[in-house]
Amino acid sequence: MRLEQLQAFLAIAETGSFQQAARKCGVTQSTISRQIQALEADLGLSLFHRNAATTLTLGGERFLPRVRKICQEWRNATAELSDLIAGKQPELCVAAIHSICSHYLPPILQQFCRDYPEVQLRVTSLGSDRALKVLKDGMVDLAIVMNNRFLLASPEMVVQVLYDEPIEVLMGANHPLTQYESIPWLELTCYPQVVFKDGYGMQRLVQDRFERLGATLQAVLEVNTLDAFRGVVRQGEMVALLPQSALVEARHDPTLVVRALDNEHPSLTRRVVMVTTQDRLNIPPIRRFWDLVQASLSTESQIKVEKISV
Repeated sequence: MRLEQLQAFLAIAETGSFQQAARKCGVTQSTISRQIQALEADLGLSLFHRNAATTLTLGGERFLPRVRKICQEWRNATAELSDLIAGKQPELCVAAIHSICSHYLPPILQQFCRDYPEVQLRVTSLGSDRALKVLKDGMVDLAIVMNNRFLLASPEMVVQVLYDEPIEVLMGANHPLTQYESIPWLELTCYPQVVFKDGYGMQRLVQDRFERLGATLQAVLEVNTLDAFRGVVRQGEMVALLPQSALVEARHDPTLVVRALDNEHPSLTRRVVMVTTQDRLNIPPIRRFWDLVQASLSTESQIKVEKISV
C-alpha cells in the first residue's frame, strides 16, 4: 500500500469519476486505474462499484474516513517540513554558559529578534555538560559551551571555535594576594577557593591544573552563578579562578580585584565553542543565529586582543 494509491482512492471518492480523479492527481486515467487495482488487491476487496456512476462499496465507505485522516496527516507533515525549510519554525532554543549569556549574547539576541520577529527565542543559562546533554536530547537547537573533546566527539555534531580566553583570579579588594600583579601558583594554593558546581567545565579545568602541579585545590564552596562568586569572594579570604569574560562586571566593582596568573607554567585558558547538528544548521533561523554569534564573537575577540596589545 502506497500513499499515491490512497490519494487516488480519495480523489475518486470525492469526484465520483476515475477520469476527474486522474486530472486532479495530474496523472493518466490508466495510472489511476492501476493504482486502485493494486490497492484493492492489497486489501482483498473492491472499493468501488464500476458502472455508469462510480460509487463506493461498503468496504470503500468504511475505508474512506481512515484514508482522509491519513492524507490529511501527510499534508500537515509536509507543510510543517516546508515551513521548517523556509525558516518558519515557531521557536529557537539556545543553551549557553553563564558568561556568554551575561556579556556577549544580549546584542546578538536583539539582532536575531529583528531578523526573525515571528520566531520565539528561548535562551537558557547552563553549565557546559548540561547544555550538551539537552542539545543531544533535542531540547535545544544550539549550544555555546566550553570545549570538551570527549563530549563533542560525535559525527553529527558541528563545532565552531569562537575564542580562547585566559583564566584569572577574583578576590576581595583587601585580600592578601592583591599585593601581586600576577598571582604565583604556589601562593594560590594557600587560600580556600570557590568553584563551579560539578558538571561545569571550569571545575574540571581548574582541578586538572592543580593535579598537574601536584597541589591540592582547597575547594570549600560550590556555586553556579557569577553573582554568587562575586558575593562570596568579596566577604573574606576565598578566591575564585574564572574566565576573563566572566569578570567584566568585577573589574568595575571597587570591592573586588582581578589579577592574572603568573607565567611560570603554561598559561591556563579555556576554549569556547558553538555546537549544533548538521541537520539543524540547514534551517535558516538557526543558521542566522549561528552566523550572528560567529561574527559578533570574532569581532569581540579581535577588539580584546587589540586592547591587550595596547
